[in-house]
Amino acid sequence: MNQDHLILVAKDLNIAVTQVAAAAKLLEEGATVPFIARYRKEATGTLDEVQIAKIRDDLERLKAIDDRRDAIKKSLSERNLLSADLEKSLDAADSLARLEDIYQPFKPKRRTRATAAKEKGLEALADFIFNNQEADFSEKALEFVSAEKGVANADEALAGARDIIAENISDNAEARGALRSYFEKESVLSSKVLTGKETEAAKYRDYFNWSENAQSAPSHRVLAIRRGEAEGMLIMRIVPEESGALEILRRMFVKSPSSPCGKQVEAAVEDSYKRLLSSTTETYMRLEVKKRADEEAVKIFAGNLRELLMSSPLGRKNVLAIDPGFRTGCKVVCLNRQGDLLHNDVIYIGQSDLREKEAETKIRGLCKMFEIEAVAIGNGTASRETEAFVKRLGLPSSIPIVMVNESGASIYSASEVAREEFPNFDITVRGAVSIGRRLMDPLAELVKIDPQSIGVGQYQHDVNQTLLKRTLDDVVISCVNSVGVEVNTASKQLLSYVSGLNSTTAANIIAYRNENGPFKSRKELMKVKGLGAKGFEQAAGFLRIRGGENPLDASAVHPERYSVVERMASDVGADVETLIKDASVRAKIDLNKYVDGELGMPTLKDIMQELGKPGRDPREKFEAFSFAEGVYSIEDLREGMRLPGIVTNVTAFGAFIDIGVHQDGLAHVSELADVFVRNPADVVKPQQRVSAYVLEVDMERRRIALSLKSNPQKRVRSAGEISGGARRSPSSRGSGFGRSSGSFGTPFGNSFGDAFGNAFGKSKK
Repeated sequence: MNQDHLILVAKDLNIAVTQVAAAAKLLEEGATVPFIARYRKEATGTLDEVQIAKIRDDLERLKAIDDRRDAIKKSLSERNLLSADLEKSLDAADSLARLEDIYQPFKPKRRTRATAAKEKGLEALADFIFNNQEADFSEKALEFVSAEKGVANADEALAGARDIIAENISDNAEARGALRSYFEKESVLSSKVLTGKETEAAKYRDYFNWSENAQSAPSHRVLAIRRGEAEGMLIMRIVPEESGALEILRRMFVKSPSSPCGKQVEAAVEDSYKRLLSSTTETYMRLEVKKRADEEAVKIFAGNLRELLMSSPLGRKNVLAIDPGFRTGCKVVCLNRQGDLLHNDVIYIGQSDLREKEAETKIRGLCKMFEIEAVAIGNGTASRETEAFVKRLGLPSSIPIVMVNESGASIYSASEVAREEFPNFDITVRGAVSIGRRLMDPLAELVKIDPQSIGVGQYQHDVNQTLLKRTLDDVVISCVNSVGVEVNTASKQLLSYVSGLNSTTAANIIAYRNENGPFKSRKELMKVKGLGAKGFEQAAGFLRIRGGENPLDASAVHPERYSVVERMASDVGADVETLIKDASVRAKIDLNKYVDGELGMPTLKDIMQELGKPGRDPREKFEAFSFAEGVYSIEDLREGMRLPGIVTNVTAFGAFIDIGVHQDGLAHVSELADVFVRNPADVVKPQQRVSAYVLEVDMERRRIALSLKSNPQKRVRSAGEISGGARRSPSSRGSGFGRSSGSFGTPFGNSFGDAFGNAFGKSKK
């Protein structure tokens, strides 16, 4: 374990080095982030999951720097180029960029203009000019004229010398670092449309003549422009004022600008920047701006995904689920409280009175036959009409009729997971099952779908996929383990996200369960093939066995602490079950009595909390939601309407809201609150219920502008208006990106033009 790394990470997180060291040691031993955060609080000083994940990521980043440093040293050593001073410089480098700057002069190079000049023997002339800037080069240059070497005259000799000086400047670590710093502070991100692409690139027209400070450019805009560039529609540049960059280099290298040699060096400086340094530093900036944009976009995606995964579950109920449809009918399934498929059917509504009567009879009969306790309706095509139909049936008031976000259901239904679960049913049945199960337990069902397919991010296919996958996996793992998993009913996919388990051990748990019946205790898990002592230690606390031999198996109390709970019960003259059920008995316990060198008060308090509510679900209690009656399609909307809605996605520029018309509307960031909002996630979150005001409707492009303000006419100034913002051509308007294409058009003002342009507005199936 590198002590220097621990110190750096501790300083960055503003925590003790001992905390970082403890977390790092546990991670090295194979402990997972949720396990450390939940069950090793004493060791880490109660670090949370975010801090532990940051320690993990930072240590990996620092190790990558060390690995690259070692590789560079090895390369230099093999070529006998590693001097003591060079090694010292490499050891002092604190970033990959700095390492590469130092290594730059020693990198094996392809043939360059400087290489050719050196082959002509002009390096000595270059050294003379650079080191004697107050001198005159006239006579010296003539010494290097040689027909044999291909130097015809003094001018050619000087040109070659300048090429060598220019390359030496571009290889200078200090120069590269200074330019990089200047680019980082002063670069302007700009974009222009490619000549002749004006019509084809209409969806990007907001960026036909765009510029803004690169450092403050928002993630969605960077990714949008990059996408336009990748599609061959836009040209993007990230450069500062050239004069400023040249001045930095002149101060570093030009000692006598008025002398003959000094003028040659100045010419070499200008050539070095324009031909060599400008492009390489811009490439660095492009990567850095993209990296920042990726991190911002992934952060938004992760936050949205967490909110969706932690949506309120209905719980174990007998559910009738409907995947609506007009032409092919509505697929109907009946599920028991464990989510097992009991029956599937098809009903037809809106086609004929006869078919609708048949549908009424069928739904009433199924509700009675399978003792249905809730109805789930997917929110795709014909959803509102189907909802209205079911509500007309007069089912008991105890049966809630719930619209369910079916985003990703079609992905699941065609997946290998679905085929494995329902090999004898087609995708329509599988999709309806997914809708029903999602109502019962959103987390358990959504883990079966690739997070990128759920539709709660922006530009997810444009960002760094490795970063995206790791971050989203962290979110899923965190959510699964915070809720806990019932081992006797969980799917393989859900189990695979439990701390200490993987797809193989999850499958082995299912196989053991199928062969031997339900697990009776956590201890029995030790019999599962491939689940060793370490895996059991990591997983056990997150797995639940309700109705098992030990009442603690249904709680988040780790088996390693069962003996402590048994001591507590014994000390107050009760058994464990009584301790769980009776708060007055628990009140007699003095926790201080059980503190020792390994077990501290944080864990003891967690244990007591669990005993009060064993296996408590941290998710909010489920409450049914209904859209406005009589508003079923975009044609039913009128400006000025105030409608109930559910936030489906939060982006950097606003929030998408389902108001029950098959097309999400957008509340731009400037319309999210009565006060200025910088970050939409500060005021809204996915699955949040809101009251939305209809500002404008574009029937042609099927787009809806919404507001969450109490008085939508009172417009809040945008961030750009307050801070100066970006620059663009006066004629530029909104553009279309992502899943929806085309531009928003004229009914919508500029505040919505850009927003819709960057949106991937949901067009439901």
